[in-house]
Amino acid sequence: MLPASSRLRGALTLLLTLAALPAAAAHVEVQGGRSYMDDHGANTAFVEATFAPHAIGRSGRLDWSPDISAGWIDNRDVSRYRNAEFDTRHSVALLAAGARFHYGAPDAWYRPLFFSFQLAGTNHTTQALSSHYQFVSTLGWQGEHLSFQLRHVSNGGLNGPNRGETMALVGVGFDL
Repeated sequence: MLPASSRLRGALTLLLTLAALPAAAAHVEVQGGRSYMDDHGANTAFVEATFAPHAIGRSGRLDWSPDISAGWIDNRDVSRYRNAEFDTRHSVALLAAGARFHYGAPDAWYRPLFFSFQLAGTNHTTQALSSHYQFVSTLGWQGEHLSFQLRHVSNGGLNGPNRGETMALVGVGFDL
């Protein structure tokens, strides 16, 4: 297995490569908020790019867009986990890629609502994110320049304590 620094460099290279794709239909957001593991909060920030939508099926009412993000979740000092195999003293950087789904006609009132699902890699393991691979699911609302999101990051119980990170994010975005 590659060292964490090599994985992070590779992930950042991938993110920059994907960001260099034709950006005519890319929407980029900077998001910030608060993440919780149990009742212990931490600051979090993400940069996310969503690309041109692709219709699913003949009706065209459901579509998906490629979706990539790079994020950071701050550490916590939780005394009961200080000597645990998975502690809380490291901040976590993650890189994720997946799809964002929208439903409805372009002028439907509910069209700004979305669900996204991504696979992610992390640079550290913690009590909340106990493996270097994670699943990211997001439910949100995206306007032209503003978004609100509820996001959960977890390894789905495949390794360790699997507490996960649940966060509320506000984003400011623009089209490239």
